[in-house]
Amino acid sequence: MPGSQPTSRLAARDLHLAYRRQVVVHDLTLDLPDGGFTVIVGPNACGKSTLLKALARTLPPANGTVLLDGAPIRSLPSRAVARQLALLPQSPLAPEAITVRDLVGRGRYPHQGLLRQWSADDARAVDAALAATGIADLGDRYLAELSGGQGQRAWIAMVLAQEAELVLLDEPTTFLDINHQYEVLELCARLHEQGRTLVMVLHDLGQAARYATHLVVMRAGEIVKQGDPTEILTAELVEDVFGLPCVILPDPESGTPIIVPRRRQPVVAVPSRR
Repeated sequence: MPGSQPTSRLAARDLHLAYRRQVVVHDLTLDLPDGGFTVIVGPNACGKSTLLKALARTLPPANGTVLLDGAPIRSLPSRAVARQLALLPQSPLAPEAITVRDLVGRGRYPHQGLLRQWSADDARAVDAALAATGIADLGDRYLAELSGGQGQRAWIAMVLAQEAELVLLDEPTTFLDINHQYEVLELCARLHEQGRTLVMVLHDLGQAARYATHLVVMRAGEIVKQGDPTEILTAELVEDVFGLPCVILPDPESGTPIIVPRRRQPVVAVPSRR
């Protein structure tokens, strides 16, 4: 309920988000399940990425608040937030001629300061992140030399080196071919199994249904439905939110829902009269 106490570490209360005068999200209240793999889906321009930015404290709300461990996230020191919460934006930028190891090392910034520079703990965290993402042998390569899938693994390794328990990812499979998409999603699933709380924005509803433990369906800046994908994902919901007539079938590999579009009726040409 609006104004209620959060039941999870990361939550939104009565959130109202806008760019200048254009309202994108309206009075949204949400609790992200601790230890869950939450995926946010919805049509284009429904507010998915905007919501993720607000949860990560990169977009200030017009009204309402985001709570981290029960405290307004904007009232907390930046480094303190970054030690608890990491964000991988949709199109991250890196300096030219940066190596993979140097990029991953940037994830250690929240743990450093004037009195604490690079340490053995930082080196250990970077090595562990490179190993966890399967790119330990690419540490000395330049980021620009990597394939799309390898590059995305390097960015995820940077997030892992941050050692935050809450990880937010905005469309991490964008621009990747289908093999690398599933490679990245399998990596994220393993991170979730190891105890991290993941919150991800995805465009592909089938991929979201397969990997999410908690699905949040948005439309026009509001949450239409949320919960276990196997319980909430129905043909009626997909057609209502996405405008796609379909049937829902169980995935023979995972048992999770598969969205199968219905065949469109062919357009019958009407013969013209002469």
